[in-house]
Amino acid sequence: MEEEDCCATQLVDANGDFNVQGLENFTKKVKLAECGLSYAVVAIMGPQSSGKSTLLNYLFHTNFREMDAYKGRSQTTKGIWIAKCVGIEPCTIAMDLEGTDGRERGEDDTAFEKRSALFALAVSDIVLINMWCHDIGREQAANKPLLKTVFQVMMRLFSPRKSTLLFVIRDKTKTPLEHLEPLLREDVQKIWDAVPKPQAHKNTPLSEFFNVEITALSSYEEKKEKFKEEVAQLRQRFFQSISPGGLAGDRRGVVPASGFSFSAQQIWKVIKENKDLDLPAHKIMVATVRCEEIANEKLSRLISDKAWLALEEAVQAAPVSGFGKQLSSILEKYFSEYDMETAYFDEGVRNAKRQQLESKALDFVHPAYTTMLGHLRSKAVESFKSRLEQSLNKGEGFAASVRTCTQSCLLEFDQGYADAAIRQANWDTSKVRGKLRRDIDGHASSVRSAELSKMIAIYEKQLNLALMEPVESLLEAGQKDTWASIRKLLKRETEVAVAKFSTTIAGFELEQATVNKMVQHLRDYARNLVEKKAREEAGKVLIRIKDRFSTVFNHDNGSMPRVWTGKEDIRAITKDACSASLKLLSVMAAIRLNEKPDKIEDSLFSSLMDGAVPLPSSQDRSIRAPSDPLASSTWEEVSPKDTLITPVQCKSLWRQFKSETEYTVTQAISAQAAHRQINNWLPPPWAILALIVLGFNEFMLLLRNPLYLMVLFIVYLLSKALWAQMDIVGAFQNGTLAGLLTISSRFFPTVMNLIRRLAEEAQGRPTPEAPRPSYSAKIYRNQIPEPNPISSQVPESSVSSNMSSDDDIGVECSSSNLMHRRTTNIQEAELS
Repeated sequence: MEEEDCCATQLVDANGDFNVQGLENFTKKVKLAECGLSYAVVAIMGPQSSGKSTLLNYLFHTNFREMDAYKGRSQTTKGIWIAKCVGIEPCTIAMDLEGTDGRERGEDDTAFEKRSALFALAVSDIVLINMWCHDIGREQAANKPLLKTVFQVMMRLFSPRKSTLLFVIRDKTKTPLEHLEPLLREDVQKIWDAVPKPQAHKNTPLSEFFNVEITALSSYEEKKEKFKEEVAQLRQRFFQSISPGGLAGDRRGVVPASGFSFSAQQIWKVIKENKDLDLPAHKIMVATVRCEEIANEKLSRLISDKAWLALEEAVQAAPVSGFGKQLSSILEKYFSEYDMETAYFDEGVRNAKRQQLESKALDFVHPAYTTMLGHLRSKAVESFKSRLEQSLNKGEGFAASVRTCTQSCLLEFDQGYADAAIRQANWDTSKVRGKLRRDIDGHASSVRSAELSKMIAIYEKQLNLALMEPVESLLEAGQKDTWASIRKLLKRETEVAVAKFSTTIAGFELEQATVNKMVQHLRDYARNLVEKKAREEAGKVLIRIKDRFSTVFNHDNGSMPRVWTGKEDIRAITKDACSASLKLLSVMAAIRLNEKPDKIEDSLFSSLMDGAVPLPSSQDRSIRAPSDPLASSTWEEVSPKDTLITPVQCKSLWRQFKSETEYTVTQAISAQAAHRQINNWLPPPWAILALIVLGFNEFMLLLRNPLYLMVLFIVYLLSKALWAQMDIVGAFQNGTLAGLLTISSRFFPTVMNLIRRLAEEAQGRPTPEAPRPSYSAKIYRNQIPEPNPISSQVPESSVSSNMSSDDDIGVECSSSNLMHRRTTNIQEAELS
């Protein structure tokens, strides 16, 4: 694992104590002694919180502790840390220094940062100077004062050793690096020239001590991916850094790896004991130490103060009345004690440490203060919710209610904040108050949205009730003015709903654009309802047109069921029924809410009616000419979005309609034929005249011999009985051949049955016989046509007009055979 290989160790702690044992353990773990002269040391220095540790971690895959920007900008690296660079050859040691110009050490305590910088320059082959791009050109920035002191002291303490100063410009701007580099080199040369030098090095150039290199990196926070790419490129320069021409190519005076630990200890000792590093005066040092001890002691007592602990516990549960007054009293107690005990120390140090004490104490109690403000905010929000609900229940306007409740709740919060304020702090509560305002606005917005949604749902339901059933009824009627009536209905109901809705939402005081948008939504919703219902009805158009055909075909102008007596013009009736069905189909073919004229009905009649309706006999269907207006997927003057049934679909539906209604017409024709056959039982007049003339002699013979009349009368009775028993009329309804076969099969059993009955009656034992339907009932049953095969899909009103009794088995077989023949003919015509 990379985190285990780097072996990060603190070399010098924040107090300046050298970690001898830690360094020994580090050198053993990384096996530094085995490297000989093949190793390099890289150090980094720069301002505090400038991203030094982050740069090292990305550059060398180490795990130095990084600052968490979300917790604030503060000191992260304390003292000096070292770690092995992972994956770099030869063995390279990274040294992470405590940042300069840190708030924690203060303005005057600069001894450690100067010592650590001098130590880094003394032991390192490469020193990274981490600096902000915007600091270039500034006199007191970019470590210039520190470099000035370090240059001076280093020449006096140590023999010249050439190191590489690699200036890393962070967060580079649009200014090109080639413009920044000359300026930075000039500044470094000026620092070197201005440094007082000992006689031995009075004319020594900067290049004798340092190689100056400059690179630039993008912002880590704003351009993280680009930053990683640039760091990866920079990492390549550290491979084989000790080779000639590398970053650490000058190896004069290099210490063997086995003596690195001892050398580092001695260099730190010399640096720490040197008096030329501008250490604070003894008086200042004593004041600093003592005031800091007193401040820490007061802070410790504050943390364990019983009154504070009780107040903190109470505020966690609920808001505390007089919170600010109580907490201010506790803080003032410890601040006063500090002032009394530090009265005789240096004023500057005393005030600085008091400010630190105040800052730490206020930071310590700030969470409790934040909790108190949180209670006040939550209480104000809940109060707003309750008051707004009560106001709306009373029927007050929404916008006025929100304004009134908001003002009262903000006033309540301000009063609570004044009670919780601490005298020693000047904390800004604008964020908390702003969050409260956002919470109030958010709740008001959610309530507004809910109320408006509820209102819209109510008016949508009203439109649904007002439009759906009437539109369905109008479409089912399928009259010429159907769409005009639908448009009139839609406009009337929409205007009524919009007027009521506009009046209802007036109390919300919405922007006119929002109101217009909501009104348009209602209009669109109403239109969509009509379109949706039209599409639903269009899906049932085949059922509707067959129902219309059945109604017109089976009922006369007075809505009475037709009885096919033989006098009706079936061709004309069929044409009228088809015309009515075709009109309904034209109504259902498209949505006509825009009052634009169209030619759908004319196209359908010209293409499908052709001026005549074909009879149900099996006729070949002619192939449409290429100019057929229905050979298209769009209607003229009708947009595709308003098309419910395309011309091609109309043509297919009409073909299916004709095939399914053909049976009804055939049944009517059969009923007429049967009725004529039943009522035409007498021979023609010429035959009657011929019988009278030619049979005059026989007629006179019968008159002279009454016995013959008796015999003829008996024969007539027997024939009549056989006619009734064998149901001659019903047998021949299925055809001549079928009738003869039926009579031949029934004749002998019927004769035997009559003889048996006569014999039984002669003996006085009549045989009970099941009643047979009368002759007139059979005639009436045969006159009524078979029900439409799709009657299960027709409303009850049309079903009642098609009631019929059960037909005889022969009739049913004939009907089935006829339907089979018609279906076969249709399939053959379609395939052809």
